[in-house]
Amino acid sequence: MKPTITVADNGNLQIHIPMLIRRMRGRKTVIAPQTLDGEITGAQEPVQSAVLQALGRAFSWADILESGQIKSISELARTLDVDGSYVARILKLTTLAPDIVEALINGEEPNGLSLAKLTQTFPEDWAEQRRQFGFATD
Repeated sequence: MKPTITVADNGNLQIHIPMLIRRMRGRKTVIAPQTLDGEITGAQEPVQSAVLQALGRAFSWADILESGQIKSISELARTLDVDGSYVARILKLTTLAPDIVEALINGEEPNGLSLAKLTQTFPEDWAEQRRQFGFATD
């Protein structure tokens, strides 16, 4: 997304600057979308609260399914009143390598790694996950 300038019928200029405003440690911080995508190097790392929330949901939902409280993903989705594919995508986060999960919790993820990227298809092999998401050390 790029900034746009339009002229209204009355001659006023309308300037649209895409950004996010997040509260971090009691202060409001402006975060450009390019920062989240890793396009701005050296920018302050934004808190990935959506990633942390999704991880929390994933492991909580997995516990519910494994305990037998709810029998299937579709039943869980109905109970939560959300789409079944969303539940399945979030549950897949439980198959991430433990060191990746730890890095995400500690806010040490590589630039550009977002929830959108984490919920796309990724390999089950942990070494492949590390390479795909930018955690590889080799």
